[in-house]
Amino acid sequence: MSKEDKISEKFERGLAKRRKVLGDAHVDKAMASTTDLNNTFQDFITRYAWGEVWESPQLDDRSRSLITLSMLIASGHEDEFKMHIRGAFNNGVTVEDLKGLFMHTAIYCGVPAANNGFRLATEVLKEMGKL
Repeated sequence: MSKEDKISEKFERGLAKRRKVLGDAHVDKAMASTTDLNNTFQDFITRYAWGEVWESPQLDDRSRSLITLSMLIASGHEDEFKMHIRGAFNNGVTVEDLKGLFMHTAIYCGVPAANNGFRLATEVLKEMGKL
């Protein structure tokens, strides 16, 4: 297999995983907004984040979603956090899981981070019809 074939295979695996977690509409929108400025970045995200990290065998997708949500809320990345809240439900995460995650966040990242997590998740869950 050539280097180009391996890169293409990682991209295709990553694209499939990205679609499974985030949904076709989100991925189609991201791919349609690719420009000469961000095309290398979109390729990087798809191949490495989704095609390698999310496809590695060490963790299941549910665990990855919870870990990802934890890191995003701790680091204050609100847009990505909201995107991954939506995706987490495709990986089996429940409202009860989110409650536990935010309580854990309050201890290790502080009450303001947990409060922000509850607020943002509430917005998304209402949009999704889960609250």
